[in-house]
Amino acid sequence: MHRYRAVVGGVVALAFAMAGAGPTSAFATAGAGPAPVFGARVVAHFDLSKKQQPENIVVEPDGALDLSFAPARQVVRLGRGGEIRVLATLQAPAAPATPVLGVPFLTGLVRTSDGTLYFGYNTGTADLTGLWRLTRGGDLRRIVALPPDGLSNGLALDERAGELYVADSVLGTVWRAPLGGGSPVAWVSDPALRPAGFLGADGIKVHNGAVWVSNLDKGTILRIPIRSDGTAGTLRTVISGLTGPDDFNFVGRGDWMLLALVLPSEVALVAPGHAPTIVLTAQDGLSNPDSIGIRGDTFYVPSGAFLTMKDPNLLVAHLRD
Repeated sequence: MHRYRAVVGGVVALAFAMAGAGPTSAFATAGAGPAPVFGARVVAHFDLSKKQQPENIVVEPDGALDLSFAPARQVVRLGRGGEIRVLATLQAPAAPATPVLGVPFLTGLVRTSDGTLYFGYNTGTADLTGLWRLTRGGDLRRIVALPPDGLSNGLALDERAGELYVADSVLGTVWRAPLGGGSPVAWVSDPALRPAGFLGADGIKVHNGAVWVSNLDKGTILRIPIRSDGTAGTLRTVISGLTGPDDFNFVGRGDWMLLALVLPSEVALVAPGHAPTIVLTAQDGLSNPDSIGIRGDTFYVPSGAFLTMKDPNLLVAHLRD
């Protein structure tokens, strides 16, 4: 076991060392086309028996990675040496009634510039469901209560405006809430955000003056402009025909994104007006990937294995200049 940990730690450290610190050069200008992906490899395997199934990811400035272990109700940090440190474990509800899933589930994860982490937690109970904040000093508290009959999934940060945006996969709503905490506002509710049998609005990001949202069931990416007064502009479907789009991340200043396709265990490179290019598959080690973390020309893909129930892991790959 000690030898295994040493090997894993060495591989993770190598992956961190190779990560660049600057902008993703292959996508440095708007309108740049796709670049090849190389060097894909799984650098960490997690313990399914301990519910170590990653749902979302944040890349720390020093290259460490923060992950939400969804069914374990934990936020953890994967260090440069491969060690896992539990930052927080959320209280289990007395009688969980999480919509669709049935079990408590920790979802979207973002980080502000001062190192504070924010994440969603779903229990189906009014006392725990909502957005939670974890400071660098270890203070953990719920700052926004969300409807227990909904399911907060992806979480996006607009730090300059002091706002958080939440994709609700059950209620077909994008919630907006102040970064300091308080009452949420149903920023957008629309049929395009609703589920079609399982989960609707899923991944979410703030990018180029708009909120972008994936719909898992409908296979779409939606763009919602942020007006000057903070209200929502007209929702528009900008990408369609996808299979199981989960969370995503933008590369460079244009609208190219790396997108986790959870159902077929793939990662696609796609932008509005362009057909998706599949850049990673299950053959690379993906097992229901659900989010993308980016640092420089390096990107990280956690696989939660929520459907395969086999080998939850973390994959690292690079975008060629």
